[in-house]
Amino acid sequence: MKDIQDRPRLCFVTTDLAYGGAEVQLVRLAIALKDRGWNICVVSMLSPQAFTKELGTQGIHVYSLDMQRGIPDPRSLWKLARIIQEFNPQVVHSHMIHANLLARLARVLAHAPVLISTIHSTLETGRSFRSEKIVHWAYRLTDPLSDTTTHIARQGYDRFLREGVVPKRKLLYMPNGVDTGRFAPCPEDRQAKRREMGINNNELVWLAVGRIETPKDYPNMLYAFQKVCLNRPEARLVVVGKGELESQIRELTVELGLQSYVRFLGLRTDIPKLLNVADAYVMSSAWEGMPMVLLEAHATGLPIVATDVGANRDVVQEGVSGFLVPARNPDALAAAMLRMMELPEEERRQMGLAGRQWVEDNYSLERIVDRWESLYFKLLFGQASKESWLTK
Repeated sequence: MKDIQDRPRLCFVTTDLAYGGAEVQLVRLAIALKDRGWNICVVSMLSPQAFTKELGTQGIHVYSLDMQRGIPDPRSLWKLARIIQEFNPQVVHSHMIHANLLARLARVLAHAPVLISTIHSTLETGRSFRSEKIVHWAYRLTDPLSDTTTHIARQGYDRFLREGVVPKRKLLYMPNGVDTGRFAPCPEDRQAKRREMGINNNELVWLAVGRIETPKDYPNMLYAFQKVCLNRPEARLVVVGKGELESQIRELTVELGLQSYVRFLGLRTDIPKLLNVADAYVMSSAWEGMPMVLLEAHATGLPIVATDVGANRDVVQEGVSGFLVPARNPDALAAAMLRMMELPEEERRQMGLAGRQWVEDNYSLERIVDRWESLYFKLLFGQASKESWLTK
């Protein structure tokens, strides 16, 4: 590509730019595509909380519509339209409910050749939408304004087809991808970080990373972990993340007598090292899309115990790389965690390595970026190749 003006331009639109799985995937995709020669900008509806410096150092400009969470602001539609007009992208790619709908409406005011909407959860609700039926209605109503809708989870893809939210010809399954170089087993990081955190060799550490909010169902995890500790007092739980329910979850930890067993670390930027600290990963979500953190945990060589929701079963191979249990069932979650702890250390390690191999074969970031880039060019030119851009 000859110079920056000749590069294809891509505008990502997101509801938020924070430390969530959807945002992490967007940032990794943006940086990877930038490295491949795309000229990229990112628009966040809410004021960005993360990644602005990382994106900026890559030459990716971040715009904010400065909206307030839970407060509709019609002016944001005009702000987004103006950004699209000025940046003049060939592709606008939106992520999450509110951004998907706003980008679709903005296309009426500022047309882009291609608009793609990506859905990140099997249960689409939010502060502005009190029921999933309303969300589905909004998607159906605005569907003509989008060229393609993608879903990161097979279960979500099937559900949207079954309920007629998106026509089959316009709906694609596109999973998340993970950087298997950044997330990888590292014995040196494990030893150094465990010493730093004061973790004894005889302690078996479970790690949980995610927003401390309703979908993640941390009460389920804590009730299960109480049962685990009664049987295996060497168990430890490290929780990484923040959220609206954090104070309640901390109080529940005390009520259950787990304050000596559970450690809350808040937001962290050293997730690859913390994953290496752990012996296993646990997820207690009530619903999910395709959790980035499960891909990252497996890529780091961790076996996983998770609830069987969203695309978790696409990541965790039952009995091979981990165990899946029903949602909202602390007895089942505790039993699976104890089952994992009772395995010999070498067997747990082999389960984790099987998970890493599965991620490398199916969800490596390079493979997923290839698929996105092919889709962009196919929608632009009817062929999935950069040659279509270079010879246009």
